Amino acid sequence: MSLTPEQIIATQKANFETLFGLTNKAIEGIEKLVELNMTASRAALSEAASHTQALLSAKDAQELLTLQSSMLQPMAEKAVAYSRHVYEIASGTGSEFGKAFEAQSSEIQRNFSNMVETAAKNAPAGSETTVAVIKSAVSAANNAFESVQKAVKQASDVAEANFNAVANSAANAAKTATATATAAARKR
Repeated sequence: MSLTPEQIIATQKANFETLFGLTNKAIEGIEKLVELNMTASRAALSEAASHTQALLSAKDAQELLTLQSSMLQPMAEKAVAYSRHVYEIASGTGSEFGKAFEAQSSEIQRNFSNMVETAAKNAPAGSETTVAVIKSAVSAANNAFESVQKAVKQASDVAEANFNAVANSAANAAKTATATATAAARKR
């Protein structure tokens, strides 16, 4: 089976559209990260200024310790929230790339299967066994590819669950540390 110039041009056009679409998705992801970082930086600068003012106005060591320990919990929560935002942006962008890859691979699989079918129809008499072996190989390759896609999806789901568990654990540890530090500061 040979490709016509129109088919080649159509394929190239589709590939360029996919490339430009993915490039736009990547740039959107970068824009979201930059926006998140700018917002976080502004908030951090503002909070640093207000915390510094509060620390400088502390009247004694106990008030200073209480102020410092009261800052731990919000900082930990903000760090967890920031990490979640970064993960969501990266995950969303990666998901778009995955969808495009799946669509392209499905199209390639369909085209290849159609080419094998066309070749099988035009095969000379007596080559049925060879055609059956080729069809079987194509089917096995398609099944293997689908299995890999499912495994990648499962691994991605496990990684997301692990990330959420670690983030929640870190937030809980910060709460415990803040409570302990606050209690210790009050005892002094």
